[in-house]
Amino acid sequence: MFCPQCGSTQGDELKFCKSCGANLEGVRQMAALRDDPAKFDWNRTWLAEMFFSNSERLRRKEEIERERGITPEMKRYTEIKAGVIVSSVGVGVMIFLNVLMRGIISSGNIPPGDAGVLSSIWVAGIIPFLVGMALIINGVFVSKRQAELAKLQQQQRTRGLNKEHDTRELPAGGGDEYVPPLFGVTEETTKHLVDVGQKR
Repeated sequence: MFCPQCGSTQGDELKFCKSCGANLEGVRQMAALRDDPAKFDWNRTWLAEMFFSNSERLRRKEEIERERGITPEMKRYTEIKAGVIVSSVGVGVMIFLNVLMRGIISSGNIPPGDAGVLSSIWVAGIIPFLVGMALIINGVFVSKRQAELAKLQQQQRTRGLNKEHDTRELPAGGGDEYVPPLFGVTEETTKHLVDVGQKR
């Protein structure tokens, strides 16, 4: 092997260069990682996502959100914030259109039939206002329930993991009660040999 730092020839069994002290083991590991074609994950490409089912896409999206730390509670607050912004824009559009159309009507150059139409154009601002209100209502009521369910599922998963890694000691035996062990060397391979009910 050639040392990448000083260029001297070194034995393959050496971890460090005899001449300059460079870490040859690290160089070997990096070369192995770069040359290994199995390290490329085709499942994380856009091409693979085209063939996923909707349930798989949803699962992957949840996994990515979990990796990024995006919780259902954060999404709920983002939805409420978006609702406040959109409804405020709707109110602003209504006020702006109302003032603009009143100014155009008061100029006197508009025929009386058109004045009625222009005076009601401000109603167009109701659309973003109602969309914003729907986002707020959804965030306050519907998404709150979804966030609570997601929090409950997370707690159940955490409890399940804690039970798997439970290292408590067995209680002292009284002789009358059978207590199944939480762990054991035999891992229940002798469970079929003697039953507690058969002893009595």
